[in-house]
Amino acid sequence: MRSIRGRLLLLAAVWITAALLAAFLFISSLLNDFVTDRFDAETGAMADGVIASLKVNGDRIELEDRPVDPRFAMPFTGWYWQVGADGRVVARSASLLDGKLEGPTGDYTGGHGIGADGAALRVTRRQLSIPFSNARIAVTVTAPQQEIDLSLSKIRRPLAISLAVLGLGLALASLVQVLAGLNSLNRMRRNLSEVRAGTAERLTMPDVTELQPLTAEINASLDQNASLLARARQHLGNLAHSLKTPLAALSNLLPPDHDGQALIARMDRLIGWHLRRARTAGPRLLGQRSPLRPVIDDILLVLRWPIRDKEMQVQIDCPEDAAFAGERQDLEEMIGNLTENAVKWGRKALRITVTSDDQALHIVIEDDGPGMAETDRPRALIRGGRLDEHGASGSGLGLAIVADLAALHGGELRLERSDLGGLAAKLVLPA
Repeated sequence: MRSIRGRLLLLAAVWITAALLAAFLFISSLLNDFVTDRFDAETGAMADGVIASLKVNGDRIELEDRPVDPRFAMPFTGWYWQVGADGRVVARSASLLDGKLEGPTGDYTGGHGIGADGAALRVTRRQLSIPFSNARIAVTVTAPQQEIDLSLSKIRRPLAISLAVLGLGLALASLVQVLAGLNSLNRMRRNLSEVRAGTAERLTMPDVTELQPLTAEINASLDQNASLLARARQHLGNLAHSLKTPLAALSNLLPPDHDGQALIARMDRLIGWHLRRARTAGPRLLGQRSPLRPVIDDILLVLRWPIRDKEMQVQIDCPEDAAFAGERQDLEEMIGNLTENAVKWGRKALRITVTSDDQALHIVIEDDGPGMAETDRPRALIRGGRLDEHGASGSGLGLAIVADLAALHGGELRLERSDLGGLAAKLVLPA
């Protein structure tokens, strides 16, 4: 079992069951001793009463007063008494009829015997010698074992019910205890989800001592993640500047129609590709949340001139509260590339639709351009892929960068056909 809650509850159930079973057996043993001792005491008192009523005259043995308990008058009740002398029965209870109680010699209490009807008996035997007489007298009194067992069952049943109710109460208490004990972990998980969703930057320090070191380590990791990302971006910016500036200077030195210009342009595209690949492969900054509508408005503002030149109709359907669980510049990179492609290949229509649910954010950017064959769409998502097959200029890096960034954030980019007639780029990102 991989669940901590399940393990704790299973362990509690095993221990509670074992403890209650042991308690039931122990208490049952005590009750058994108590009940049987009570019956033994009763039969012992009756045996003493019979002995007290004995009258010996030489070899003649008589019983002056017989026990008046009605249980000794009814046949085969299991309540029997008998007075024997030298192997012969001197007197017996009416319940024995003509039967005879057999058993080992000597004094004992709590022995076991079998009645004439085959029922189990609890036997008490007293053996004595009469002064000035050679007769050895044995007084035997029995009680039915069935009555002892019945008395025990009447006690064990409510005992078992009481322990079962106690076990249920302990199980509920254990459940509450486990749930309350793990509630801090649940709060920590929700807090971590907020950090991942961008609504919080760090974990709140819990009031549980055991979780404070773990929370501190996670916060330290988040801080280190932010520091590494900032440092990596700084290095990437420095590298871009150190490479692109000489290329720009070299391009200015060469005539526009020089063969080296194509090589410089290719190198510039490759540098841009590898720098962006390095950036998307780097650490992701957690705890960020970026609204979508301002990003869309800013991108359309940048693209306003080509949109105006083509007299394109732009339709935007984006809820004001729609937000992306990540950094704004990543969102700008993805939406910017897709919108730029749509403006580039579209004719008169551009549509941006944003919907969201509890799990994901869906961004669909469509145009009415030539579109793309279904067989060509997978190739368009890799480096050097092209959105058209008509030879127009372009590096073929935009869609690949968008796909990489979407995958980095746990999302994906899908290319489909739009009902406008062109391409529908569907971006799925964490909400």
